[in-house]
Amino acid sequence: MVTKKIIVKGKVQGVFYRQSARRMAKEAGITGTIENMDDGTVMIIATGEEIQVNPFIEWCKQGPPAAEVKKLEVTALPLQEYQNFSVR
Repeated sequence: MVTKKIIVKGKVQGVFYRQSARRMAKEAGITGTIENMDDGTVMIIATGEEIQVNPFIEWCKQGPPAAEVKKLEVTALPLQEYQNFSVR
């Protein structure tokens, strides 16, 4: 199990990024959180097996159709356990 912090930069607020990411995470069996940040980015904390989290990170590079992802910053974190994947 791994936990990754993903910061998504670009046009990622107001384009259903959080809801789409939540759906993708649930389908992949990933737990964690996603929230809009004051600086216009989206922050994701994702926990799961490496084979679940890596394709999710690849999806995050594109996001939903209306998103324009400019940059992704991925950082490994100590393992964090969640009950589900929630939008904050």
